[in-house]
Amino acid sequence: MQTHFDTVVIGAGQAGLATGYHLRRSGLTYTLLEASDSLGGSWSRYYDSLTLFSPARYSALPGQPFPGDPDRYPTRDEVVAYLRSYAEHFALPVMTSSAVTAVTHADGGFQISLANGGALTARSVIAATGSFNDPHIPQLPSQARFQGQILHSGDYQHPAALLGKRIVVVGAGNSAVQIAVELAQVADVTLATRAPVKFIPQRLLGQDFHFWARVTGLDRSNLVSDVSTPVLDTGRYRRALKAGKPARRPMFRAFTEAGVRWADGQEEAIDVVIFATGYRSQLPYLAQLSAIDAAGQLLQRNGIGTKQPGLYFVGHSKQRNVASATLRGVGPDAAIVVRHLQRQLAHNRAGTTRSGRSTWLARVCATWCRQANAR
Repeated sequence: MQTHFDTVVIGAGQAGLATGYHLRRSGLTYTLLEASDSLGGSWSRYYDSLTLFSPARYSALPGQPFPGDPDRYPTRDEVVAYLRSYAEHFALPVMTSSAVTAVTHADGGFQISLANGGALTARSVIAATGSFNDPHIPQLPSQARFQGQILHSGDYQHPAALLGKRIVVVGAGNSAVQIAVELAQVADVTLATRAPVKFIPQRLLGQDFHFWARVTGLDRSNLVSDVSTPVLDTGRYRRALKAGKPARRPMFRAFTEAGVRWADGQEEAIDVVIFATGYRSQLPYLAQLSAIDAAGQLLQRNGIGTKQPGLYFVGHSKQRNVASATLRGVGPDAAIVVRHLQRQLAHNRAGTTRSGRSTWLARVCATWCRQANAR
């Protein structure tokens, strides 16, 4: 089995597969490492009823359209099936059950150590594990005292497991609202937010929001902040909140042993708190490299490591623009990274060749001089 490559891509979800697509035409040797035993990235772990907020026509990776009606909104399972068929269609070299524990320097390149005890070496590394592997749960006052259940939205699967419970969902984004509205059909649910939920129409003048995001250039900017991302809505979610299913209240101040203490001082018994508060790019396998600063920000520009030559990123939140961590955004970002990688490795090879020739000429000259002096 080959163990040395021009580049190793860590992750075979949407970002890794898009990177693999561009690498297959690059002339470089490469492989994709997937921690789980099957393809699909984080998608297979999301809640059962998840549907994309973007239509199929804006939810494809490079080289292969999303199947079916381009104006429909694909489900979670359809995305998983699409990613698996994508890898098969392009015969991408994916090594499953290959979780990476550490990336370290080795002989001018990198060593990639695996949890199964194996190791690979490569001249470069592309971190494509994205931003959805490390759920973020804020720490609030008296949280340790709470006797109920605390979940992240990444732990939620379907409403049947929470039938009849008293639930607080924390968050104001698409996932928080979608989960809260779904649970409100079978449980007593409050959506806790720091500000009123911001809605924007899913469709405007007959076109989906993502059409306008593309033609206006919003998809290529970083103008939308994480805290103000609006909820795309056909009207369903706005009507649900207006009807009190779920109710909405300002964010609670603290936990109590039995529940939460709201901003007005009222205490309420709660069974479950679900934090739909996003994810963080921790990337512990890069701890020994200059990859992340003290504030947790990637040391990169357009996916190219700024402090660690040979290190690249694809699929991380706001890596290059607001779409970087989405199905529609990973392809363009991966193309930029692979083009830079090709140039860099070609330059390194040329430098090595020139250095080798210079060394050979120096040895010839030294030998000739010794022989001339001997005469």
